[in-house]
Amino acid sequence: MTGVFSLLPDGRPGLLAPLLSGAWLSGGSEDVSRYLAAGGYAPLTAPDRLLDRIAAAGLRGRGGAGFPAAVKIRAVRDAPGRAVVVANGEEGEPGSVKDRWLLRHRPHTVLDGIRLVAAMTGAERGCVYLSDEPAERAVHRALAECPPRLRIDVVRTEHTYVAGEETAVVRRIDGGPALPTAKPPRPFESGVGGAPTLVANVETLARIALIYSRPEAALAVAGTHLVTLSGAGAGAGAGAGARAGAGVAPALAEVPAGTHLKVLADLCGHGTAEAVLLGGLFGGLHGPGWTDLPLDHDGLRSAGAALGCGALHFLHPDDCPVGVAGEAAAYLAAQSARQCGVCVAGTGALARTLTSLARGRAGADSADQLHRWSRQLPGRGACGLLDAGARIVATLLAHFPDRVDAHRRAACRACAGAAPEDGRRFTVPVP
Repeated sequence: MTGVFSLLPDGRPGLLAPLLSGAWLSGGSEDVSRYLAAGGYAPLTAPDRLLDRIAAAGLRGRGGAGFPAAVKIRAVRDAPGRAVVVANGEEGEPGSVKDRWLLRHRPHTVLDGIRLVAAMTGAERGCVYLSDEPAERAVHRALAECPPRLRIDVVRTEHTYVAGEETAVVRRIDGGPALPTAKPPRPFESGVGGAPTLVANVETLARIALIYSRPEAALAVAGTHLVTLSGAGAGAGAGAGARAGAGVAPALAEVPAGTHLKVLADLCGHGTAEAVLLGGLFGGLHGPGWTDLPLDHDGLRSAGAALGCGALHFLHPDDCPVGVAGEAAAYLAAQSARQCGVCVAGTGALARTLTSLARGRAGADSADQLHRWSRQLPGRGACGLLDAGARIVATLLAHFPDRVDAHRRAACRACAGAAPEDGRRFTVPVP
């Protein structure tokens, strides 16, 4: 692993600010005495003022959709019934490690976030939802070190792509399988045990804790993202952690919103990358012009992309975007909850057609079929898995039409010698 590092707003590697790097990115696990000394677990006497501060800072959720955190908190606070707060640490995206890293190394920051949101919503119960065993041990240890006044349960689930979807989270905590359910109702209306429930990503909760303990830095806290950076290339002119002649180790980085993706690529050894897969498997493939894309929800959305969970996978000259899209689609098809017929059929069709295309065996109408499916499938499943597959196809066709056309005649060298499409290329170890 390249490691965990922070990036200054002007592009220089280093400490963004002591409160962020010291609280988040220093090595080792969080020490409760140091956390308390730094202002952690401080009494909250004015919950509404903290909620206003979160809104003013513009904090968005870090689970994928980027929804304004204050709006979500207010919806749960204003719903009838005694609320429940869930820290969602189940990372379905194989290319993301930030949530598991936080739970393993900064459990007190996450638990403090639960406490604060519970005070803002009037909740009497909290829950940490995860699938990672080391993270589970760290959370239990933190709970024993500083027992909360709030009841906080730890619920472990099996790791799957859909297990972190908010209705799947509620269903699993209530004793069922970690599978999405039809909406409405949304969890903020009827969630765990029928109560209004806030399902918040663990990074969102950790940033709420930092906004409370360091109000003077609220804008910096809200405007900074943890991102996972990976890719297989060697990267000429690489930055920290690159190994000449070998693949570049992944990195977890804390970076300000708006940072150009080229800056991140250069810093972590992917200076030769020619494309990027954004948002884990949700944000699509992007080729020419990707270097100027900003790490920002609105900027990426305007470019037809999505930040998602903040995972970036860089493609180098030896990586074929057609093959990468095929492997991503095959992974998504295998991860389908198999509850929606349109998802089973749609992801299967996308995966089979892309795999045939990558191997140079696709029919003459394959590109037309992919175009049609990429337009028809979004929004038809119970969760975002089908949308992810459709976006990968749409962006492949938009950004790499020549490569797609060439594969209709014959497989390229990279695809001809590719390993089975098991999603292994996207999997990142936790630092």
